[in-house]
Amino acid sequence: MTKLVEERVSSFKVMIDCVGMRALITGGAGFIGSHLVDRLMEEGSFVVCADDLSLGRKDYIHHHLNSERFVFVECDVRKHNLLAPLFERYAFDVVFHLAANSDIQAGMRDPSIDLERTFFSTYTVLVCMQKYGVKKIVFASTPAVYGMQEWPVGEDTGPLFPISLYGAAKLASEAYISAFVELASMQAWIFRFPNVIGERLTHGVIFDFIKNLRDVPSELTVLGDGKQEKPYMHVSDLIDGILFVFKRTDEARNYFHLGVLDATRVSDIARIVIEEMKLPPVSIVYTGGAQGWRGDVPRFQYDISKVSKLGWRAKLGSTEAVRHTVRALLDELSLK
Repeated sequence: MTKLVEERVSSFKVMIDCVGMRALITGGAGFIGSHLVDRLMEEGSFVVCADDLSLGRKDYIHHHLNSERFVFVECDVRKHNLLAPLFERYAFDVVFHLAANSDIQAGMRDPSIDLERTFFSTYTVLVCMQKYGVKKIVFASTPAVYGMQEWPVGEDTGPLFPISLYGAAKLASEAYISAFVELASMQAWIFRFPNVIGERLTHGVIFDFIKNLRDVPSELTVLGDGKQEKPYMHVSDLIDGILFVFKRTDEARNYFHLGVLDATRVSDIARIVIEEMKLPPVSIVYTGGAQGWRGDVPRFQYDISKVSKLGWRAKLGSTEAVRHTVRALLDELSLK
């Protein structure tokens, strides 16, 4: 436990009783996690952010560090001896479990990454929840659990045969969450995200294209044939969708797709990046093949009728979100 937490524990014990939802966000300093921190803080929640900063960045949540409703703890949530003290000290109402490996290609190079960072982190969270009586978990899952399917797919599509270790670890995590729901009388909200983009993005095709064109403005290498087509959702819409569903559903197991109605090709993303960077003609080199890399699902589309029936839809379409993200990242990188 850090010194900062020790110094502030006594005042928090008094103050916790005076605020709304008390939430632990694992991976809260990451791309999606930091946006969730922002939203919950805006809503008046008490938030504990646990992140080992291997992928997250402290500057994403620095503007909350002086708040009496916010605690940041740098820790590896896979380690029970580091995570359990947080459960012991703070009476959480809910855990938003976002900590995981988010680099699919890195997981393919090293099979231990997804096992350790995705599955074991989930296992440790669930064990702590059971021990300290925390009953609600919100879990960030992925379309990678489906593997290769005939799209679009609904939430009950099966059988599920992932083709990446990332998808396999997420699916195994979903299974363990389901078992703990039964064994420990928990409630779970499992959200299968699309490709999420927006401010603070740290990896992925948009990030890579911008980085590569900064290094070599005259040429861009695109993995695959450029026809890969996926739905891209802006992170603000994602957070809206998570909280909208969380507040309106109350089953033991609540599982939803969050998505948009359209999709965007990789070749169009390349074109948008080149346009927004205001570059002269760029030579685009495609490496060929339907997949960008082994384990890549070259195209997918969700059936989002289930969440639509609740009354939710994204504000930005896929290509709108792509262009918005490119502009935001260029601003962040001071390229404009």
